[in-house]
Amino acid sequence: MSLPFLVTPYYRRLADTHPALARQITPSPLEARTLPYETADPLADAAHSPLPRLVHRYPDRALILVTDRCAAYCRFCFRRHFTASGESSLTPGQEQAILAYLREHPEVEEVLLSGGDPLMLPDTRLAALLSGLRALRPGLVIRLGTRIPVVLPTRITARLARILAAARPLWVVTHFNHPAELTPEAHAAVEALLTCGLPVVNQTVLLRGVNDHEETLAALFRGLLRWGVKPYYLLQGDLAAGTSHFRTPLSHTFDLYDRLSSMLSGLALPVLAVDLPDGGGKVRLHRSSVVRTDETWYYLQGPDGGLYRYPREEHLYEREDDPS
Repeated sequence: MSLPFLVTPYYRRLADTHPALARQITPSPLEARTLPYETADPLADAAHSPLPRLVHRYPDRALILVTDRCAAYCRFCFRRHFTASGESSLTPGQEQAILAYLREHPEVEEVLLSGGDPLMLPDTRLAALLSGLRALRPGLVIRLGTRIPVVLPTRITARLARILAAARPLWVVTHFNHPAELTPEAHAAVEALLTCGLPVVNQTVLLRGVNDHEETLAALFRGLLRWGVKPYYLLQGDLAAGTSHFRTPLSHTFDLYDRLSSMLSGLALPVLAVDLPDGGGKVRLHRSSVVRTDETWYYLQGPDGGLYRYPREEHLYEREDDPS
């Protein structure tokens, strides 16, 4: 199933004057190209899903797919098999089953709310879900991943911020990818969260033709830090079907991160990471992560000690048919 086109009027106005933003939301014919190692479920969520809408990959962490909807659909989405699939929000039955599962698994210390975008839920529905999670145990850490401050900042109202703050400890993980997204409107949204005592960190996806230059990323990370947002992750692209035109080859990524490391303070520099194919989990990326290479693959060591293959894509980066 192809990912539909959807964008907010606010972000569309930004994209009209910033090609890097337009590239993130504009469908491309290259999305129809699926490389042999790309899959619809690159993180193997299904293999780690004990219940519908719940992923339990790591012993101490669980992921809830709250909704399949976003305010804008990113063309590089790695969960495009689920996003806009029509499954909509969690049903009451699904929510109760997940809460019961988490109650029976006290080893789960953190719960990540994702989707889709959890902030697409109405305030009352979101408050009820957060209340149910908080009732499980006081120390349960909730992480909420959202691109709403980037694409629909007016959604972050004082009321919504108070609802989130009532569920602390709760961390908001935003998804700014380019300094042109650091607008006064987005700043007001982030400030509303910070004012309520919510810690905010950011994850950025490294995207070809969008932010794959150190000057662009340095401006983004410094801008976030000035707002009080810690740059948390810089993520190498996942092997999701139809997204190869967004990925940078690892050799470029390593060189880029080396340059960034010499430009930025430790506070401004995010962790470089990748989600390993076949459900291998998220690992920090550095040159020593590569155990060996051949003409086709990098072999990376996973958290379980196993080797996972990530493709060498230098030839794709040099192709002239890419629209970037």
